[in-house]
Amino acid sequence: MKIAIAGATGRMGKMLIEAVLNTSDAQLIGALEHSACPQLGEDAGAFLGKKTGVLISADVAAVLANAEYLIDFTRPEGTMAHLAAAEKTGTKMIIGTTGLTSDQIANLKKASANLAIVFAPNMSVGVNLALNLLALAAKVMGNYTDIEIIEAHHRHKVDAPSGTALRMGEVIAKTLGQDLKDCAIYGREGITGERDRKTIGFSTIRAGDIVGDHTVMFADEGERLEITHKATSRMTFANGAVRAVIWLKDQPNGLYDMQDVLGLSS
Repeated sequence: MKIAIAGATGRMGKMLIEAVLNTSDAQLIGALEHSACPQLGEDAGAFLGKKTGVLISADVAAVLANAEYLIDFTRPEGTMAHLAAAEKTGTKMIIGTTGLTSDQIANLKKASANLAIVFAPNMSVGVNLALNLLALAAKVMGNYTDIEIIEAHHRHKVDAPSGTALRMGEVIAKTLGQDLKDCAIYGREGITGERDRKTIGFSTIRAGDIVGDHTVMFADEGERLEITHKATSRMTFANGAVRAVIWLKDQPNGLYDMQDVLGLSS
């Protein structure tokens, strides 16, 4: 499996490179960065003290010409540029970028007619299992409890709520026959009045080096159920992305998510 990594010098990029190098049947063949990156031309494995022979490059077309897969955990604008290039080269994509607009997601769906893509806001096994548990909890308790989603991430995260928190909200809303955009409440301040039980509340924390914590609360009078996932290392996301590559190699063109990869889709 010939794999290229986008955002190669970032926190996730480095984890992805390490995960690929630690996978026996995977080959790192490209490492992409923006044109102003000071590490351009350096070996992609330098941060590990390894010589991979793969130099960090800003030439997207050249890198993708040799890549079977591109793993992209960058920013929406970068992901869209990489997607356009991948369509030309037939390079399959594994996308963990968050903060995409509805139009950008529509572009992913359109491109998937000609390209196999795994797109998921969180590629950890635990989070994707939690999504199934949330659907079950919403089915059993969602019609009479107050539902709140609390998420925490490091100070450098640029979007809020997190893509994972939004996905959790979408799963719950769909189970309840609602559309998240119609029932989500993003933060509260001032005299807000009594809580509308049919809403789904979101609270966001940005602090320090928190990798990713998510808790969903189903609260009634007298009891509450909390489903929590805590990530302590970005390697869990990187390993999930490599797992998605292995799964994707046998799939036809289309848009998939980690529920598909893990066999959890209903």
